[in-house]
Amino acid sequence: MHPEYSFIIPVYNRPEEIRELLESMRKLISKVSFEVVIIEDGSSVRADEVVRNFSEDLNVRYYYKSNSGPGDSRNYGMKKAKSDYFIILDSDVILPEYYLMEVHKFLSSEYCDCFGGPDAAHPSFSNIQKAIDYTMTSFFTTGGIRGGRNGKGFQPRSFNMGISRKAFEASQGFGYIHPGEDPDLSLRLKKQGFKICLIPEAKVFHKRRIDWDRFYLQVKKFGMVRPILNKWHPGSSRITYWFPSLFILGLIFSVLMALLGEWFYAGCYLIYFLIIGIDAAIKNKSIYIGILALRAVFVQFSGYGLGFLISTIKTGILNKQPEKEFPQLFFKKNAGA
Repeated sequence: MHPEYSFIIPVYNRPEEIRELLESMRKLISKVSFEVVIIEDGSSVRADEVVRNFSEDLNVRYYYKSNSGPGDSRNYGMKKAKSDYFIILDSDVILPEYYLMEVHKFLSSEYCDCFGGPDAAHPSFSNIQKAIDYTMTSFFTTGGIRGGRNGKGFQPRSFNMGISRKAFEASQGFGYIHPGEDPDLSLRLKKQGFKICLIPEAKVFHKRRIDWDRFYLQVKKFGMVRPILNKWHPGSSRITYWFPSLFILGLIFSVLMALLGEWFYAGCYLIYFLIIGIDAAIKNKSIYIGILALRAVFVQFSGYGLGFLISTIKTGILNKQPEKEFPQLFFKKNAGA
């Protein structure tokens, strides 16, 4: 008997993350059957022993392959999976015990060929992780769920994403850009007429084990990728994608004006940051996290904004080839075959 769902999880040098994720899967409350497919993407620190420790409690399979990036690894896992519906997770998430129950309940009443769900911070996360989670999900920043609750314009992210076998086979899965392989797939599925849904109750705890420097590099890559996706998918561009770049340029302008004695513009920024700090402090019940959130927002906007401007100039205005200008954003095709 085939399982109803297949969890697809690529991992790269993070066996302890897989341990935490599998531990949370062992506690899932659901009457539907599922399997777990772990794809080790050329790691030097392998997770095979960790996975083996869960083999008695979970229907889990482990595959090791050469490094070809998370997108290709997910495709590899979906080809190995036995069910007709795949749930894709990042290795740095933890599942609430009701996660699969909520997914199954939603899809039983409103079937979708692709879905996504939100992420949140677990109480056990560090203060920095909670601050970064705030800026990545807050209504007051560019984070959060993409699109409305009705799913219009929603682009699922691969830390918490479902896709049917039919949609996978029709689209051939993820491409070789990273990051950005998930919105690219979402946009291609939409063009092919597949239904994409947001499941608000299908929440995961996204740990994001990164420090400030790596967070900056991550969001800078996000910014670099977006103009490339806009070029690949005409009509997908939104004015909101410019917000971080305009925010940073406006901040520089406000500082210059303040030096000339005009404080109005700087005052607007101070009010905005005050709102961020208070909101983050209230939601996390911590003044310290509220202060850290200010730094997280600045890092997010400066990194994304700079990356977006650089990529817009090179790929949009100068019409240069993304693969040549930003080779760090692309994995070699079929490297993991």
